[in-house]
Amino acid sequence: MNLYIVIGAYGSGKSEYSINIARTLNDEGKDVVLADLDVVNPYFRSRDVRDEYAKLGIEVVAPEGQYMHADLPMLSPRIKGAIEDHSKTVVLDVGGDPAGCRTLGRFEESILERGYQMHFVVNTRRPFTGNMQDIIVMKEQLEFTSKQKITHLICNTNLMQYTDAAVVEEGIEILKEVEEYTQLPFEHYLVLDEYAGIVPDGLGGKKRMVLRYNLKKPWERLQAKGIC
Repeated sequence: MNLYIVIGAYGSGKSEYSINIARTLNDEGKDVVLADLDVVNPYFRSRDVRDEYAKLGIEVVAPEGQYMHADLPMLSPRIKGAIEDHSKTVVLDVGGDPAGCRTLGRFEESILERGYQMHFVVNTRRPFTGNMQDIIVMKEQLEFTSKQKITHLICNTNLMQYTDAAVVEEGIEILKEVEEYTQLPFEHYLVLDEYAGIVPDGLGGKKRMVLRYNLKKPWERLQAKGIC
């Protein structure tokens, strides 16, 4: 399977996950296209790594020029072309709520014809996904509006600089309840590289996936440039 759809509630970390798996697939020698379908979040979008990823040979498909940071439902026709090109490995970073997820419906026929994995990224420390019941409701909403079915659960429970093993393990236990209820595969939990030293592998019997931190907050970008 070489079409990966990544969805999740606002603030779940799905864009960071999308960017990281695109890079991993590229490192494995695959011809990767990362398509930014996020029309919901104006701050953390996979389009922000376009120039860096072009140097690695990863094509990032997203609005350009004056529309690069627009919070508008603008989708490049190149996305459909990428989905239909089965020689490409495609990662779709989809909008962070049911309204944003509706953009997937435009490509329903091409996606179903090709086959896919849909990864549902969950941070149990975010609103609307704090317990099993809320996560199930969110899952059903996302599936209904996207017209696709979730195939994998991904735990990204964190509190950024306040993250520790106990916080992550708490999220894992909630996702294990969802796993049992839905019978969907749940194999990985995510940890940013700067917290890898305090969040070990194997929590809750699951595998740790360490992510590179790509999507800086607006004020972090200014600090990096020495502006503030």
